[in-house]
Amino acid sequence: MYVLTRSVRQDDEPFLWDMLYYAAHMYEDGEMDTDAAKNNPDLQKYVRGWGRETDVGVLALHPSNQRPLGAAWLRVLIEEKKMSRLIPDGTPELAIAVLPDYVGQGIGTQLMCHVLEAARKIYPAVMLSVRRNNPALHLYERMGFEIVDIAINRVGSESSVMLLRFH
Repeated sequence: MYVLTRSVRQDDEPFLWDMLYYAAHMYEDGEMDTDAAKNNPDLQKYVRGWGRETDVGVLALHPSNQRPLGAAWLRVLIEEKKMSRLIPDGTPELAIAVLPDYVGQGIGTQLMCHVLEAARKIYPAVMLSVRRNNPALHLYERMGFEIVDIAINRVGSESSVMLLRFH
């Protein structure tokens, strides 16, 4: 499905919280409300106070009614907030999600292309973390991300820490 895109604005923060719920697969952990992401201290770093100078994000909008369907965003996390100490400070972390009814329609790929195009102009690399059993791992590999570390995530399972270096 082809979507329209636009940059994430400060007033999109409520939608980013919803997308973070899906990005973090909180429904798999038994959380039934998207507010769970907003109330989770381990996840707040990805959205709280959206609109910093270093924040970069893209929304996918339905082509007929411009309703948001997904988001991909980058945020620079430093020191103890980073998923891996192997990633240099200043490297933004990517978060991405699409509403469940629209998964598998190419929207995530479109979001990735747009946010990585914007990132390439600003940053030398982008990192992300993904649960090792998440099928999106294959999308990230197709986009050029490489596994550089394994980390224990907020639920105690392993996540692959992946890095995309821009040349």
